[in-house]
Amino acid sequence: MGQTKAIWWVFLGILAMILPVKAQLAVGFYSKSCPRAESIVRSTVQSYYKADPTIAAGLLRLHFHDCFVQGCDGSVLIMDERAEINAGPNMGLRGFEVVDDAKAQLENLCPGVVSCADILALATRDAVDLSDGPSWSVPTGRRDGRVSMSFQAEDLPSPFEPIDVHIQKFAEKGLTEEDLVTLVGAHTIGRTDCQLFSYRLQNFTSTGNPDPTINPSFLTQLRTLCPLDGDPFRGVAMDKDSQLRFDNSFFKNLVNGNGVLESDQRLWQHASTKDIVQRYAGNLRGLLGLRFNYEFKKAMVKLSSLDVKTGTQGEIRKLCSQFNNQ
Repeated sequence: MGQTKAIWWVFLGILAMILPVKAQLAVGFYSKSCPRAESIVRSTVQSYYKADPTIAAGLLRLHFHDCFVQGCDGSVLIMDERAEINAGPNMGLRGFEVVDDAKAQLENLCPGVVSCADILALATRDAVDLSDGPSWSVPTGRRDGRVSMSFQAEDLPSPFEPIDVHIQKFAEKGLTEEDLVTLVGAHTIGRTDCQLFSYRLQNFTSTGNPDPTINPSFLTQLRTLCPLDGDPFRGVAMDKDSQLRFDNSFFKNLVNGNGVLESDQRLWQHASTKDIVQRYAGNLRGLLGLRFNYEFKKAMVKLSSLDVKTGTQGEIRKLCSQFNNQ
């Protein structure tokens, strides 16, 4: 019996050493180690949002692109010629200055405590909230990754891909079709470049005609915004009705043929996603809008928990743009 008890205590000791590596995220993770962490991130986002409300969409996209590659570990924030930031799908990412500003303040207050990955997750929540969208409790405790390679970001979901490909890419991350539609709803405050959808406006699939799924009146608007000889990098709102307000009008637009990106509009045509779009579309301030807000909060917590590094994994960067050993 004594030997069995000794073996049991050895097992518990080994388990105790393993558990920190497998530690979980927790709401209020910094409540003792850096009590002002979340309020500092919030005030930083507020100051940038006041100067430029479109920064909210930038932070949302930045967070998604971080989490979809290697998990939510701040790897997209690394500024290096070999890093994710240089991948084609990451062209035009914005919001780095918000994260860097909050990080500098937190390093002065609580050196080496708050990760860049957590700052980005918190800033994204606050940006959505400031855009009249939902707010949610963000589980924190992420650590920053030690790897950022551009080739790993080349397979991010593309607006040119079929919905089936998007469904598969999300499934590989443990995300459902409902998660896909819900997270694409972030485009309610997003913008995109003419070059990413102008092919739909003229000779779509070499037919000599525009994409037939585009509402004719909206087609005229898009052609005015993005003429054949126009600026391919001109930004166009992906929600024509309320581009600075986080709501469910984006889905109403899809139902009416007013989706800007082909992959967005195809959500309304695809058998696996159409019903989800329909559930979210409806009265802008009605119950269906509240349903989208509720599901968006859940999907964001799920997204921001993908393959996170916790415990003794990774590091807490001093600067979000570079690894600590540089």
